[in-house]
Amino acid sequence: MATARSLRGLDWLNFFVANVQTGFGPFIAVYLTERGWSQGEVGFALSIGTITALVSQVPAGAMVDAMADKRRGVLFGTLAIGATALLYALSPSKPAVYLAEVLHGFASSVLTPSIAAVTLALVGRASFGERVGRNARFGSIGNAIAAGVMGAAGTYVASSSVFWLTALVGIPALLALRTIGREQADDADTAPPADAPPSLLDGVRTLFSDRRLLLFGACIVMFFLCNAALLPLAADAIAKRTPHLADLLTAATIIVPQIMVALLSPWVGRSADRWGRRPMMLLGWGLLPVQGVLYGLYPHPLVVLFGQALSGVSGAVFGVILALVAADITRGTGRFNLTMGALGVAVYVGAAMSTAGAGWIADQLGTSAAFLALAAAGMAGFALLFFTMPETGPETGPETGER
Repeated sequence: MATARSLRGLDWLNFFVANVQTGFGPFIAVYLTERGWSQGEVGFALSIGTITALVSQVPAGAMVDAMADKRRGVLFGTLAIGATALLYALSPSKPAVYLAEVLHGFASSVLTPSIAAVTLALVGRASFGERVGRNARFGSIGNAIAAGVMGAAGTYVASSSVFWLTALVGIPALLALRTIGREQADDADTAPPADAPPSLLDGVRTLFSDRRLLLFGACIVMFFLCNAALLPLAADAIAKRTPHLADLLTAATIIVPQIMVALLSPWVGRSADRWGRRPMMLLGWGLLPVQGVLYGLYPHPLVVLFGQALSGVSGAVFGVILALVAADITRGTGRFNLTMGALGVAVYVGAAMSTAGAGWIADQLGTSAAFLALAAAGMAGFALLFFTMPETGPETGPETGER
């Protein structure tokens, strides 16, 4: 049984890791643009990180599975992201930025499954759902606070201060990690079994013979095919409709979902354990097309904010369900992190298709048509989930996924 000290350490670890991760993304674009980089050069640099994260998802997951102590994965990821921030702050040259993007992409692929594996090791499967929800709560609070602090620092101090702060916040993250003991719940099932496949290829082949994983991966692709482009398009619509309030409203569209995730994630975890994974998935996936229709028919700022509240509900569901279903599917196999990596690939594929496809439709047919196309993708994802995805919860049979 995990000690209270370890569980408090896990809370703070999620909070500070979210702080660290917030120091990237839009802040990088602003920082490099101020140093004379063109939009094309910034886009190329960011694409290096995206491609690295995509191709490293599965190898990083396999690497974490092979670690006897999953805390090492958190240690590596935190240190590597801190080093990435220092590279940006000290030398915004192209070689340094490209190296930083590669390092960040791989480190992020290691860090997320490592924290999930540490959580599973501490609390076991019986308490995993609620604990993942609590992780998401502290991560969302960390994201919201860090975005405000770093945004203010970048505006009123210097854009490079964002990266100094990012590296600095890595220190309390590491201190929080030190308070987490190497404890193992009886039903954690995080160690590789003695008969684990000898190679990554064999492990992937075994995983992808599980129909539940393939179906869930397809549902994730459809989730992000609908979801990823909704906020960028909505922000653009707000900027055109109310340019004098664009910055304020855009910030609100980011903060509102974080508040919803923080409020709802523990409830989602408890409910998924009580009622099963499918009801929660249907809730999360079912709200996505509603957002697309609302934005497409009436892109008023208040409607967008309401839609972003719905997005927070969907985000809370996805953040919890991803880890729970991965744990369900890999019960008794010791391949939890490999599975998390494979599902991470589905996230990137869906998001890439969403932003590219919605952008093309918006250019050709208008923003409203793009929103409605995203809503159609969301409906297709909901239908796929409803008609094909079996329950995977603790009472599920190992072969068919049926109760």
